[in-house]
Amino acid sequence: MTNTTTNEAVEQLLARSHALGADPRFTNYAGGNTSAKGTAPDPVTGEDVELLWVKGSGGDLGTLEEKGLAVLRLDRVRALRDVYPGVDREDEMVAAFDYCLHGKGGAAPSIDTAMHALVDAAHVDHLHPDAGIAIATAADGEKLTETIFEGKVVWVPWRRPGFQLGLDIAAIKEANPQAVGTVLGGHGITAWGATSAEAEANSRWIIETATAYIAANSVPEPFGPVLDGYAALPEAERRAKAAALAPVVRGIASHDKPQVGHFTDSDVVLDFLARAEHPRLAALGTSCPDHFLRTKVKPLVVDLPPTASVEEVTARLAELHEEYRADYQAYYDRHATPDSPAIRGADPLIVLVPGVGMFSFGKDKQTARVAGEFYVNAINVMRGAEGISSYSPIEESEKFRIEYWALEEAKLARMPKPKPLATRIALVTGAASGIGKAIATRLAAEGACVVVADLDLAKAQAAAEEIAGSRGADVAVGVAADVSDAAAVAAAIDEAVLAFGGLDLVVNNAGLSISKPLLETTEKDWDLQHDVMAKGSFLVSQTAAKVLIAQGLGGDIVYIASKNSVFAGPNNIAYSAVKADQAHQVRLLAAELGEHGIKVNGVNPDGVVRGSGIFAGGWGAQRAKTYGIPEEELGKFYAQRTLLKREVLPEHVANAVFVLTGGELSHTTGLHVPVDAGVAAAFLR
Repeated sequence: MTNTTTNEAVEQLLARSHALGADPRFTNYAGGNTSAKGTAPDPVTGEDVELLWVKGSGGDLGTLEEKGLAVLRLDRVRALRDVYPGVDREDEMVAAFDYCLHGKGGAAPSIDTAMHALVDAAHVDHLHPDAGIAIATAADGEKLTETIFEGKVVWVPWRRPGFQLGLDIAAIKEANPQAVGTVLGGHGITAWGATSAEAEANSRWIIETATAYIAANSVPEPFGPVLDGYAALPEAERRAKAAALAPVVRGIASHDKPQVGHFTDSDVVLDFLARAEHPRLAALGTSCPDHFLRTKVKPLVVDLPPTASVEEVTARLAELHEEYRADYQAYYDRHATPDSPAIRGADPLIVLVPGVGMFSFGKDKQTARVAGEFYVNAINVMRGAEGISSYSPIEESEKFRIEYWALEEAKLARMPKPKPLATRIALVTGAASGIGKAIATRLAAEGACVVVADLDLAKAQAAAEEIAGSRGADVAVGVAADVSDAAAVAAAIDEAVLAFGGLDLVVNNAGLSISKPLLETTEKDWDLQHDVMAKGSFLVSQTAAKVLIAQGLGGDIVYIASKNSVFAGPNNIAYSAVKADQAHQVRLLAAELGEHGIKVNGVNPDGVVRGSGIFAGGWGAQRAKTYGIPEEELGKFYAQRTLLKREVLPEHVANAVFVLTGGELSHTTGLHVPVDAGVAAAFLR
């Protein structure tokens, strides 16, 4: 075994991990693990000791950093062989890893640590490539492994990850000096090398050899012929149907607990759903633990052709959901033992709609997206296995042993507490700047997925990118929205539900203002302000309410009204009248939508000068002229006329929106919250 210095071992390991993790043919997000062995000084004695650096529990190869590595003393891990109590108690070995850590130990060691530690090679990779899993799940996978790799890769019968699997692979390597890796039945591959470059080359060779064999030997139609009438709908039609179905599907997936959604209509998914064998294969479920831990053991499949109407699919979904929940409960009951964790929910995480695509779900957008990516991997696996043999996943009982593993439960328990708005999807209008941007920023910071809607698409997208940062479209997206146009509003909300699966929280913020006295206010002035704010708020609320009601999850609608909705100020007839209209919409909708669990509240700001698009667009100059002060003094002027003598900023309005929607005011609807630093003349009566 080749030893290297700490920096060399870690640098080589990270570089190899990033290279392998960047290629979806090799592994998916958070899938697989890699390791390196080397030496480093003991922090107490200063003497060199042999160490193992291995990707920690829950990490991702493509983005792995040094802090994501577990660091263990090899002598102590290897010594565990002498105290190993056997397969029936092997879970105890994971706790023992904590006593093998070097220094502070880094990340939490994963269940695969033993595999990396016990195999006598300086560098080890464990990956979940589609081609490798196709061989691993083929009915005659052992024979295929011998045929394809000619002894350089050895078959390992299915065994749940753990200490015994590590011992098995170590024994295979020792008995087969010519071998560069293994195919793990039902699971994936493991490869090794004396150097990092050799380990990576061996991993790539196994995957590329399997891929080439499948391509050269597969039957022409592994999933069978195209079913009559099951071809994919044209793009515009299928996306419109997906948008119409999304709230219904999300409501189904969120029966036990709220979920965020992701929609995929890739060719891989659409072709699978068009083929004759898709019902049989989907019912067999996924096999690789990395797959079914994120997708559940099998998906819910709509058994209607693409020509079925939205209403027909919706009705059928309700029936299929009941059947799915009963089937999942029966699966749990068949295999649960007295010490099994409680059932985690019986709703599907993958919903397949022929001709339309796939909806996937999770606790946040990234989890939902990754679940969909893993099911695409599963489709690829099934295609490969069916092409050269027949798909034969691991037994249902084994899936249960992993899904409801005490170690998996402990891993879930280590997850950080969710933020207050986790799983909630928000749409904020007029959110590219000012108050709207501040609201969108605050909602995202509190865990929401945010749709930044604005008249200017480029500005909306730029604001979304700024709000999301490195998390990108998993947190925020920008859409165009002329709120005065019903078709544009419908299109924006369709984009929202396709981006995140549905909608929970709507903020009517889009607005403008023209400050003129009665005799100078034109009909055009009046119509423009009412079209954007009164009509716009109505259109957004009406269209959003259809989604909220279809989901059956309740929700929030918030109107950014104004102090002027209750205060009669000078030279402001059109703006104040339309704000009064918005304020009463709050009351009317609160009364109407309460039976659906939808809360409707308002926020009445005043004097928000800094960062305000309205004030920057001429309103500030007009109001300053009305009050006879310089425009740059307007913020201070407004502050001095308040009871608190404080200037109101966009962030203060955002605070109020969060308070109304963050969960603490769960029984409050029809309320207007003043954010004006205290204007006595605008007190609500």
